[in-house]
Amino acid sequence: MRPTGRLHLGHYHGVLKNWVKLQHEYESYFFVADWHALTTHYEDPSVIADSVWEMIIDWLAAGISPGDATLFIQSRVPEHAELHLLLSMVTPLGWLERVPSYKDQQEKLRERDLATYGFLGYPVLQSADILAYKAGLVPVGEDQVAHIELTREIARRFNFLFGREPGFEEKAEAAIKKMGKKNARLYRDLKRRFQEEGDAEALEIGRALLEDQQNITLGDRERLFGYLEGGGKVILPEPQSLLTPASKMPGLDGQKMSKSYDNVIALRDDPKLVSDKLRTMPTDPARVRRSDPGEPERCPVWQLHKIYSSDETQAWVQDGCRGAKFGCLDCKQPIIDAVLVELEPLRERAAEYEANPDLVRSIITEGCDQARDMARETLEDVRQAMGLEYR
Repeated sequence: MRPTGRLHLGHYHGVLKNWVKLQHEYESYFFVADWHALTTHYEDPSVIADSVWEMIIDWLAAGISPGDATLFIQSRVPEHAELHLLLSMVTPLGWLERVPSYKDQQEKLRERDLATYGFLGYPVLQSADILAYKAGLVPVGEDQVAHIELTREIARRFNFLFGREPGFEEKAEAAIKKMGKKNARLYRDLKRRFQEEGDAEALEIGRALLEDQQNITLGDRERLFGYLEGGGKVILPEPQSLLTPASKMPGLDGQKMSKSYDNVIALRDDPKLVSDKLRTMPTDPARVRRSDPGEPERCPVWQLHKIYSSDETQAWVQDGCRGAKFGCLDCKQPIIDAVLVELEPLRERAAEYEANPDLVRSIITEGCDQARDMARETLEDVRQAMGLEYR
């Protein structure tokens, strides 16, 4: 997540609640993408520096646990930069110019000069962020799927160019024997079915078989992945997109909640400020007087009811609004109550971390060390494959 300001309900419903769930299901890495923030905020990086620790506190307050996930800051793991550089050597320029968000973002952010190498190369850095950890799954929304596909293409190209280590087939055959007779026979059959018959199911079964092998090294496993597919050693595994539910959190004006639209409720806003923001929300423009019937579908407040209110309350809103049985402030009160209840525990946990900045820094230092250990292993493989290990 890019540190470009305080987090709001859109971040909480769209990303953080999902991260909290995923950290209990997978080995998870969550990082502050401060280098990525520089691609659009390089002229005034103060917003980045001010936002890094605030954002981490919001993560912790939302339930991200350093005991269940690795939390770190991108720029504190320089291996990201080295892998970005090495991947950029083999990434065709045309691939980057075709990324949908490249021209789209330039159009949306016309007030900023985005004609920089950093902005063009943003997807390669993003690929390095993923491939440094040999990630299997990347939680993204629909708008980021193209970036993950580019990461797959870069990994595929890298493996094609550098995966043919000397004596690859001999090493792969030796690795098969370590699997035991039964598994070796199954692996060879699956390899034949995929390569000769194009059986995609055989490929998936073969991958699962290799994942379960306890008596082969990581290097042998990656060789056998490549041998199964008919290529070379898989140095950088291709990640898959883990699609997350689209965030339906509307802003105070009915548009998507975004700092750019100045329509947000921050996770640590004072309760009175939250109440005031919600009380002054625009409503159905056709309902000028209290006696005028309204239409919930035209009202931004109704969008919040669909997130926060029970079926019973929603039915009450539909009937009362269309029948002019109550005023707009009455309609907003259940939303105000629900949002305050949701934010209260987050504010309390955030206050504990705000009062103990050393603990927050300790969590991140430990996370950065863990991330560097993992990224270093990947870089050793990459340097060796590219002939950059000088001994």
